Parts: sequence; structure tokens; C-alpha cells
Amino acid sequence: MTPYTPPTQDQLLAIRVNAGIEELSASEKFAHAEPDLVEAIVDGVGQFAAGEFAPLNRAGDLEGAKLENGVVRLPDGFKQAYDAYVEQGWNSIASTTDYGGQGLPFTLSCNVLENLGAANMAFNLLPMLSVGAIEALEHHGSKDQQAKYLPNLISGKWSGTMNLTEPAAGSDVGALRSTAEPITEGEHAGKYRIAGQKIYITWGDHTLADNIIHLVLARLPGAPEGSRGISLFVVPKYHVNADGSLGPHNDLRPVSLEHKLGINASPTCVMSYGDNGECIGELVGAENRGLMAMFTMMNNARINVGNQGTQIAERATQQALAYASDRVQSARAGSPDKNPVAIIEHPDVRRMLWRMKALTEGTRALLYYCAGQVDRGTIGDDAAGLRAEILVPLLKAWGTDVGVEVAGIGIQIHGGMGFVEETGAAQHWRDARIAPIYEGTNGIQAADLVTRKLGLEGGEAMIALFDDIVRDAGEEAGLAALATDCAHIARWMRDEASLDDRLAGSVPFCTMAAVAVAGWQMMRQAQAVAAGAAPALAETKPVSTRFFLDRIVPEAAGLKASAIAGADLLYALPSERLAG
Repeated sequence: MTPYTPPTQDQLLAIRVNAGIEELSASEKFAHAEPDLVEAIVDGVGQFAAGEFAPLNRAGDLEGAKLENGVVRLPDGFKQAYDAYVEQGWNSIASTTDYGGQGLPFTLSCNVLENLGAANMAFNLLPMLSVGAIEALEHHGSKDQQAKYLPNLISGKWSGTMNLTEPAAGSDVGALRSTAEPITEGEHAGKYRIAGQKIYITWGDHTLADNIIHLVLARLPGAPEGSRGISLFVVPKYHVNADGSLGPHNDLRPVSLEHKLGINASPTCVMSYGDNGECIGELVGAENRGLMAMFTMMNNARINVGNQGTQIAERATQQALAYASDRVQSARAGSPDKNPVAIIEHPDVRRMLWRMKALTEGTRALLYYCAGQVDRGTIGDDAAGLRAEILVPLLKAWGTDVGVEVAGIGIQIHGGMGFVEETGAAQHWRDARIAPIYEGTNGIQAADLVTRKLGLEGGEAMIALFDDIVRDAGEEAGLAALATDCAHIARWMRDEASLDDRLAGSVPFCTMAAVAVAGWQMMRQAQAVAAGAAPALAETKPVSTRFFLDRIVPEAAGLKASAIAGADLLYALPSERLAG
């Protein structure tokens, strides 16, 4: 497997141009995000990821996480790398300074995760889940809970999880059956006894952190059915004493680990709570409002999952470029020199490599544009906050689809050597394939886009996004036409289409919208490079942008017919005939 080389210059360009970090640093909240500090963070975490996380990627895939005598074990080196991650403060980048965080923009937290995930996607899921738990407690936890849990979560000394899914519930969170019984007497009076089983709990158990803070959805007695009757509870692996020290083990355990297609070093646990009737948890926020609190965590996670598309695409692209540069096979067609050349010289391989590179850079541009809008929302820009809400499903869905596509192209470039495990190219695809599924499948993201997100400000918030692209497109007629089509589809879905019609066209529409935004942001990058920004990218950025605008944008435009085709054809046969 090719070593990881941090794409520092492209990351810095995206942070400056797409996130607008200098504008953010003009605010009081993010005043410390000065250029020298930003460069130091991006360079520093890139080197850390390459030196500490990347060397463990292959061993993590081959050896995986193991459940031994009720304890999850990781391969040698993971504990030392995680300790170094905590010691160097990478976990605390964007968290509140009130509890030991650095108070820097979410944009920079995204960069930390981008580098760590490109180096080792499975390992990176550990800090990624902790970031979400921190945000949920920052927004919904009581002052006592924040003081009790946030300092160690922010430092990384403790890790966090989210516990939604149950065996019979799947994506229908409202169907969960875990229970929470109020405790009225004894040392735990005012808390709750939690009972139930959760599945697919990422990093649900391990020994890298001193404690694991589980955020668990459960039902109180008499709670309404469905999603309206769900509450959120914080359930630590080890009880936390009044002085902050760790007490006895709570009544929870990992029952088993899932045997997965990829991300083998990430322990995906079946967790059991309350086998002995003594699993103690604390209510987070109001009763029956747990789903709202959990969605704070989930929205963060969806951005970070979209980030994973960029991560795996970057790693697969680096490996494909290295292999194509070394693999010598056949003379170039039409060349008078009949000596074999490196396959990077062949037109179709060159096409695939540019596609990988353009798609990777496009997802990165979209990622940091979204992150910058989140940061603007944090400092009171309501319009940016609304735009971020629209961008999240685009990033999560298209970004992760791109990760799978690019990893698949990487296997193709390796040829037969890509299909065998020894090169490591197959691992990228296997790892990437989970990302379109979790934190809400990409179909759910597209459904969210054409329902809740389309409804923001009566549809005008979404249409304004496409209008901005048309305004800035200038001579890029193809980009302007794609954005115009997106606005037309948005109006049709809002004003004329049935709900079934909207949902039937949601995925192609989501792809069209994401490509339009990514192309817009890549165009802005190319303009900045032409003006003298990022001299190191002066040769490559104009070409990757041109490839995106001339080849990927027209492909997306071709999805319009599918986006407005409606649902009738999908139901031309009854289900039993389709299945039979």
C-alpha cells in the first residue's frame, strides 16, 4: 500500500477559498484562526496522520478488532497512536474553550478528520464519533453534565458513541424499544435504569480511551409511540465519581462484533444495556425530545461522513497515481516508439486518473464550503446556517458516492493486482462502501433534500443557492445551465410534483445539485490560483477544474430527465410481480 502524503496545499486552498477562513478569523469568536496558525495545524496534522495513523492502516485491515473475554482488542500500535493523538491536542481543535477546547472553526476540525481518515479510515471513526458526542452535550447537556463529561471528551481521554439502531428498527429510529426506568431512591436517585440492545455501534467498546460515553436513545414509561416518544441518555462505560475519578463498570457490555466488508479495525459492536438491571444513565435535555438532541450529533456526523468520501478518494487516487507511474505495459498507441511505457501514458488510464483527481478535489471543495457555512452560522449568519443545512445532504450523499467510485477506479487502474488484496487497493473500496449507508443512507439524504430542505423558506433558500452559481458562472455556460436546471427542478418539485414524484427523482437531483456546487467551488479555486494563490497548484488545478467542468458537469446535467420522470413507472407492476 502506498504511503499517505498529505495534500496540504490543496487543503489550504480549499480552506482559504471555499471556507473563507480569513473572513472567519475577522470575527471575535474565531479571531485566533490566523494564517500562520491555520497553516501550522494543516501541516501538523497531515504529518501526524502520515506518521502515526497511516502505518496502522494495513495491519488494522488484516488483523481487525477482536472481542476477547468481553474486551475489544486492537492490533499493536493503536494504543500508542491514540495516546499521541490525545497528547498533541488534535481532538480539541473546535470544541469550546470553557471545557478545554481550542475554540477554532469547525473547518479546521474537518481538516483534522480529513487527514486522519485518509491515513486510516477505520481508526478515524473513533475521534469522529467523539466529536459528535461533544457537540450533542454542548447543545443539549445540563451544566452539570457538561462539567462532568466534556473536559475528558474534548481532550480525547474519553471517547463517545451514538446508540440509535436496534435489531428490529433499522433506519426507522421511532421503532426502537430500549427502555429507561426512573430511579427514585438510593445513590442513583434522579437517574434512569437503561435496558435494551443496540446494534452497529461504532467503536462501542475498546481499551484506547479510559472511559466511553455512550449516548443512548430509549423510551420512558408511558412515552408516545414513534419518534415523539424517544429520550436521550448519557450512559458511561465506567461510572464517574463526584470528584471526576472513575468508579465501577456500568452494567453494559459488547455482545459481539460485526464481521464486515471493510473498516475492520473499527469495532462495530452489538451492545447490551442492563443485563443485570443496573445500567445507569442520565437524561440529556427534555423528556421525549431525544431525537432532536441526537440529530445535533447526527448532522455533525453526516458532514464528517461526507468528509470520508474525500478521505478515501484522496488515498485511492494517490495509490493509483503511484501504481500507474511504475507499472510498465505496452507502447503508447500511435507512437513511433514501440517500447513499453508506464500505463500513466495511455489515454484511458490518463482519463481515469484525471477523473479520480477531479472528483476528489470537487468533494474537498464542497466539504470546506459546507464547513465554512457551518462556521458562519455559528457566528450569527442565519443565511449561511440555512445554506449549510442544504449542503449537508449533498456532501454526505454525493461525497460518499464519489469515494466509492474513485476507489473502484483505483482498483481498475491496478488491473488484476487491484482485485487481489496484497496491493491494498481493494481495501480502499471495501472501507469506502459503508459510507453511503451509515448516518442515513444516501437515499435518505436525497429524501431529506427534497422534503425538509426544499421546504426551507418556502424553497427560496435552495433556489438562492442555484441563483448564486448562475450569477458567478460567467463564461462557464455548462455550469450555469446545470444550476439553472437545478432551480427549475426545485420549483417543479415544490409547486407541481407529488411526494412520490419528488422522492422518485430525489437521488438524481441530489447528484445534480452537488455537482453544481462542487463545480462552482472548484471554479473559484481555479480563479484564485490564476490570481497567484497556491503557486504549487498552478499547473494541476486549472486542468482538474477544466476536467470537472467539461466532463463531470455535463454528466450531471444528463440526470435531469430522471429527476423529473416521476414515480409512475416505478409502480407499473405490483410488488409481488416485481419480486417474482
